[in-house]
Amino acid sequence: MTPLYRATVPTPAGPLTVLADADGAVRASGFTTDTDLLVALLPPGRSSADGAPTIHDDAPGGPTTTAVRAVEAYLAGDLGALDDVPVVQDADPTRPVARMRARLRRVPAGETRTYAALAAEAGSPNASRAAGQACSRNRVAPFVPGHRVLPTGGGLGGYRWGVDVKRALLAFEAERAASASA
Repeated sequence: MTPLYRATVPTPAGPLTVLADADGAVRASGFTTDTDLLVALLPPGRSSADGAPTIHDDAPGGPTTTAVRAVEAYLAGDLGALDDVPVVQDADPTRPVARMRARLRRVPAGETRTYAALAAEAGSPNASRAAGQACSRNRVAPFVPGHRVLPTGGGLGGYRWGVDVKRALLAFEAERAASASA
């Protein structure tokens, strides 16, 4: 089994922990310091024989460096910094949920979509449920920005890391996007 490397970055929405593989691809991330919670998000087969994954605290210059630098740049105002961080999440990129996540990565910071709009933009206008699954099963937040998807009926909807985190991320992005266009 390939080891994973861990780094935690303080953010205004709370600590963001990243688990990356040796190539620097983010395998799991979220607004928590609980590594076990992130490991539980990983698909079967990511564990060693005893069921526990091999997790190493990353050192400067290690595999999490690209992700950590992108988060720092994002927090400094480069809202597109997270867009190109490599992530590994979907085994089959042709599945509807994978197509939704790929489309979701192209929703600009400072903008939101409804589940229905995301499905339509991904070429499957009747697949709102797949859009919802893409967000609810997203294990690489905020690199795949599920916080940018809202229910059609209004409100914030849910978010794995809590509605307060979702609200904070949306407010941060809206503020930064507005000041960048001013």
